Amino acid sequence: MEKYNSLVIVGAQWGDEGKGKMTDYFAQKADVVVRFSGGDNAGHVINFNGEKHKVTLVPSGIFNKKTTNVIGNGCVINLRNLINEISIIEKQSKEYGNLIISNKAHILMPYHIEIDKAIEEERKSLKIGTTKKGIGPAYSDKISRMGIRLCDIARPDFKSELEVAYNYNVKFLKRMFDINFKISLEEIYNELQECYLILKHRITDCEIFVENAIKDNKNVLFEGAQGALLDIDHGTYPYVTSSNTSANNASIGTGISHKLIQKTLGIVKAYCTRVGEGPFPSELNNEIGENIRRVGNEYGSNTGRPRRVGWFDAVALKHAIRTSGLDSIFITLLDVLTGIDNINICVGYEHNGTKNSNMPANARDLAECTPIYVSTPGWKQDITKVNSFVELPDEAKNYIKLIEKICEIKVDGFSVGPDRKQTILYEEFF
Repeated sequence: MEKYNSLVIVGAQWGDEGKGKMTDYFAQKADVVVRFSGGDNAGHVINFNGEKHKVTLVPSGIFNKKTTNVIGNGCVINLRNLINEISIIEKQSKEYGNLIISNKAHILMPYHIEIDKAIEEERKSLKIGTTKKGIGPAYSDKISRMGIRLCDIARPDFKSELEVAYNYNVKFLKRMFDINFKISLEEIYNELQECYLILKHRITDCEIFVENAIKDNKNVLFEGAQGALLDIDHGTYPYVTSSNTSANNASIGTGISHKLIQKTLGIVKAYCTRVGEGPFPSELNNEIGENIRRVGNEYGSNTGRPRRVGWFDAVALKHAIRTSGLDSIFITLLDVLTGIDNINICVGYEHNGTKNSNMPANARDLAECTPIYVSTPGWKQDITKVNSFVELPDEAKNYIKLIEKICEIKVDGFSVGPDRKQTILYEEFF
């Protein structure tokens, strides 16, 4: 079995696939864990030693004390929330690793949060379902070159740079939404200075650190946020997040060459879920869906919102495989499907009388699609204590093999529960 020392893990559905669990699993062997996109709108719950630990912006390798965790330049950071999260982690566990932050990462400001709320309200019936944490407006400022980065704060002329961004956003709130922003420039400036002093020892040129780690043959793990189907370019736009969530962004969001990345692994649930608005062809608005939600505890780890539940969508997965260049997949929450008589897999869509094996580009077209299913028998046996593929019931084995065949991709393993010990990897490759 070939071994890799650089591995990208991304969700290959609409998020919440168990990326945090799998990053934590591989982080036990990692020297470095890198987060390359998103903000504190992405929540991961990690289970070990009978305890639950939640992270939002801090990489999921933080609970390995031998690991250096990196927040890359592709992320947007609410500094106060990051400081609070670090404090909680340090109180929760004695076994935590080091954390460093890219000096090129953009800062999420209080006015971004107000703009996010206002824009979502403006959409009315076309609401996206944003977490209203300011992620989109922070990325908007980044793209419009109005953003503030961590490397800016120490400059002697920083306050004048901040004033330009502040005035722009305050005027935008007033003129577009008639909202008077109540936090002064001075308050934001002082808050940033205070946060910067607390985090200063963690801020560095992360791209150089990560590149050197890979070249020194250290094990480097890249952790995606959200899921590939929420990618700003290749997801179900506009019902997406505000960054590129595919595996391809691991190099851009970190500052290293794509040539240094050796393997990409997509994490998928044995079924599908989605939070917020947007098309979801295989959605189950029935008793089966309710049962899966209850057994799988399908509620947002960061928002608490009930997740929408549906059958496994092979069309959507093949789209993610292509846009992320996935080498293989890992199936989580297989145990949740126990007890279902017949399990469906979506293998195509029908739209206006035409059958299609690909995802349409337009979200409304996708919402109008009717799923085409193949069905396979389910299993009744409890599988939460199995330790290998051969111990699974034949029906569960067939389900995994069917996913492999339909999606034309290798399955590297599966999980049958939330704990690290309930993770079955066929072969160790990292």
